[in-house]
Amino acid sequence: QVQLVESGGGLVQAGGSLRLSCAASGRTFARYAMAWFRQTLGKEREFVAAITWSGGGTDYADSVKGRFTIFRDNAKNMVYLQMNSLKPEDTAVYYCAAVSTVVLIKAAALYDNWGQGTQVTVSS
Repeated sequence: QVQLVESGGGLVQAGGSLRLSCAASGRTFARYAMAWFRQTLGKEREFVAAITWSGGGTDYADSVKGRFTIFRDNAKNMVYLQMNSLKPEDTAVYYCAAVSTVVLIKAAALYDNWGQGTQVTVSS
């Protein structure tokens, strides 16, 4: 198990950028695939981006491709989500998630470690 703590959320104007960070505890962080999900009130948690344990593989939701980048630093037990060209529809609580696997997973139900979330609000 790993404990996850997100940071970096906030209020930004449309077209702006934010970088979310996720700090993980545990000595086996490098064995975990990581992902970012987001959720708005009344909706299911939505996949945003995922990265393999090595960082060599990534996947993105169609709605964020070309605008968001997920990357990780295993030496620092960190995973990041760089968000550019933000849109009002990106407004949500963003969650970091982890699962011990070598493959990319997009289904929220398969992740067994979650952070508390960080709010991102994009104004028009």
